Amino acid sequence: MTGKDSRGKEPDFEALRSEIMNALDPGGDISDQEVLAAIDRLLLDREKVPYQGLARRLRLRTELFNSLRRLGILQELMDDPSVTEIMVNGTESIFLEKDGSIRKWHKRFESVKILEDVIQQIVGRTNRRVNEAAPIADARLEDGSRVHVVMAPVALNGPILTIRRFPKKAISMEDLISFGSVSRECALFLQQLVKAGYNIFISGGTGSGKTTFLNVLSEFIPKEERVITIEDSAELQLKNLPNLVRLETRAGDPEGNHALTTRQLIRAALRMRPDRIVVGEVRGSEAIDMLQAFNTGHDGSLSTGHANSPADMLSRLETMVLMGMEIPLEAVRRQMASAIDLIVHLGRVRDKSRKVLAVTEVAGMEQGEIRLLPLYQFADQGTDESGRVLGSLQKTGSLRQLEKLKASGIAGEGEICHETI
Repeated sequence: MTGKDSRGKEPDFEALRSEIMNALDPGGDISDQEVLAAIDRLLLDREKVPYQGLARRLRLRTELFNSLRRLGILQELMDDPSVTEIMVNGTESIFLEKDGSIRKWHKRFESVKILEDVIQQIVGRTNRRVNEAAPIADARLEDGSRVHVVMAPVALNGPILTIRRFPKKAISMEDLISFGSVSRECALFLQQLVKAGYNIFISGGTGSGKTTFLNVLSEFIPKEERVITIEDSAELQLKNLPNLVRLETRAGDPEGNHALTTRQLIRAALRMRPDRIVVGEVRGSEAIDMLQAFNTGHDGSLSTGHANSPADMLSRLETMVLMGMEIPLEAVRRQMASAIDLIVHLGRVRDKSRKVLAVTEVAGMEQGEIRLLPLYQFADQGTDESGRVLGSLQKTGSLRQLEKLKASGIAGEGEICHETI
């Protein structure tokens, strides 16, 4: 990591790190300055650190500090705003996503212990735990980055750490329009539907931009409304909502005690007089509680889920509901058709850019099946010389259910696009 000094002796980074940790008070509230002071004292010890060059000593100082108080060698990647994902596969390899492409990084962790210490630092900040009894954990960093950890005995090639990063500056709908992720016409349409209180579900694959799009849609929620968010790991960045309540699930102890699940938080939220409920993502049996919340007068609620298409999203929701409750399939479908007004489906196309691929109305039931009406579809028109995907989001139908638009003061869909974002 640090190279050899002028005397040819390779520094034992882990031994230096351990010595600094032993010199610090484990039970005290240690400041960054105290950590740096301990590092500096060690670096002045010529027997332990026989460096001659100032540049080498400063580099080692930074590396030691990052390993103790930040994310070790990963801090360099965290300081690079163009890195959007970091994937640590044990101590042997680190991959990163940058500018839409994945590449292997030239650095690696020197030992499993150093990597595990970084992981424990991360999960400890959010009052979570990860160990052999509970080897999988979700957490977040102070900047809002999403963290997922898998440890032994589940992970066979060492501790696995995945960090999904979000832009420091919140992305707006105007940004998405300029990126080509959504057309202005569709954006204006969605803006009015959010204001009017349509329940919108955002679907898409991993890394398709569901959380970002949910954040963007939340910009259009009227400021006077009370909004409650429910997440496994808090990462939503809802802006300019004075009456906002944020709830986060809690993992239990190794015996499973004292856990707080998404289902419990949805039920608690219903007692807090919400106007809208935002469920960060549904993954399991909490889907039934989400649908019931959407169906009990909380118009304008939002949620996201993993799926390959709007129809696939409904199939997955059916399965999730049946995981938590034994009720007839037709009853499940009626709940879904009543709760969800619109599905916005996102995806990554060939050039790795994120786009709105479809906007679909959930138009009730017909012969026991949920009726889906496509409103917008992305039309792929090939690629240009640089490999950038060409195409546009084209209108394919008109909204049938206009009651909420009329109640909010908009006479019909034709007036939507005369508004401005």
